[in-house]
Amino acid sequence: MSVGSGAGKPRARSSGRSVAGNVAFGAGLLLVLATMTLGGYAGVALALGLADDSFLSAAVPDDGRNALVVGGIGAGGLAGLLVPLILFAAVRGTEEKPRTGPGEALFKVIGTLLLGVYLLLVSFVVAQLGRLLPEGATTLVSVFVVGFSWMPLALVPWERFGLGGVQGLLGTSQGTSRGRGRGQGDGSDESH
Repeated sequence: MSVGSGAGKPRARSSGRSVAGNVAFGAGLLLVLATMTLGGYAGVALALGLADDSFLSAAVPDDGRNALVVGGIGAGGLAGLLVPLILFAAVRGTEEKPRTGPGEALFKVIGTLLLGVYLLLVSFVVAQLGRLLPEGATTLVSVFVVGFSWMPLALVPWERFGLGGVQGLLGTSQGTSRGRGRGQGDGSDESH
C-alpha cells in the first residue's frame, strides 16, 4: 500500500510542476524569440549603417550591400538569442546545471559579441563579391558563407589555447565537487 501511495504522490507533484514548467517555458520561449527578432533588426540597422553612413560605405559595392544585411541578421539574431539565455543561466540553476558565475557569464557574453563581429567581418568580405557578381548572386552566396562560417571556429582545438570548457572558468570547482560528491556517494552506498 505504501508503494501505491508513494507512486501516486510523485505523479501529483510532477503534474503540478509540468503545468507551471510549461507556462514558464512558453513565456521564456516567447521572450527569447522576441529578443532574437529585435536583435536581428538591430543587427540589420547596424549593418546598413556600416554600408551607407560610415567610413566603410566606399568599400561596400552596391551589389554587395545585402551581404552585410545577412551578416547583420546573423550577428544580431545570435546575440538576441544567446545573451538572454546566458543571463538566465546566471540567475537560475539546478542541481544538474549549477548557476553560471558572473565571470563566466561575462566571458560568454563577450564571446557571443565577438562571434557577431566575426560574422559581420565575414559578410563584409563576401560583400566584395558584389564587384564581380550581380546583387542576387552575391546575396545567395552570403547566406551560405555567413551561415556556415562558424564551422571553422568549431574545429579549432580551443583547449590548446586554454579556452576549453568555458563552463569551467569559475564553476569548475563547484561542478566537479558536486560530480565527485555524487560519485563518491554512489561508491559509498555500494561499499555499505
